[in-house]
Amino acid sequence: MNSDRNTRILDILKSLYPDAKPALHFANPYQLLVAVILSAQCTDVKVNMVTPALFAAYPDAAALAAADPLEVEGYIKTCGLYHNKAKNLVETAKRLVAEHGGEVPADHEQLTQLPGVGRKTANVVMSCAFGADAIAVDTHVFRVSNRLGLADAGDVLKTEEQLMQSIPKAQWSHAHHWLIYHGRQVCAARKPACESCALSGLCEYANGNPKGKK
Repeated sequence: MNSDRNTRILDILKSLYPDAKPALHFANPYQLLVAVILSAQCTDVKVNMVTPALFAAYPDAAALAAADPLEVEGYIKTCGLYHNKAKNLVETAKRLVAEHGGEVPADHEQLTQLPGVGRKTANVVMSCAFGADAIAVDTHVFRVSNRLGLADAGDVLKTEEQLMQSIPKAQWSHAHHWLIYHGRQVCAARKPACESCALSGLCEYANGNPKGKK
């Protein structure tokens, strides 16, 4: 991969979205973990609509661990997949209480052992809650990074591995948010605004290169 080209892309993204930050609302690692679990196949906007009441009812892992999943379902029905999510939330809370003193572990491997927590969720928690350098590849990051040519991969894991090579470690967490913002505001899945995109001159997709993922 062209390191000079990658640097130019990252510099432009940084200039476009200097204040990029998580869209999910949270006050502590527990709230972030719950919110990210809820965000699977659901928009951050919808998650932010249900979490205030959810957190009021279950303010910490101990309270959630003691909850009936059916009761939790009532708070999260609009998030989709609510039956499995409620079950995972309660089971995760029980694990936090039993194995981590009710606290969210600041360890990637331990996070991925929790029910409903995959690499993406663990990366978001490590980055946004604990300040670790991590790249969480959601649908926006996957699409935009492959279109731009920062990655050339057919799946999420390989995209993450390639982005860790093409982006300096100190920028991993920032780049994650830059790519999300660009995907939401410019590089839409069905109809990207290539004609008005500040990155069109550097983009594989905009320039018709077959490496740019469609």
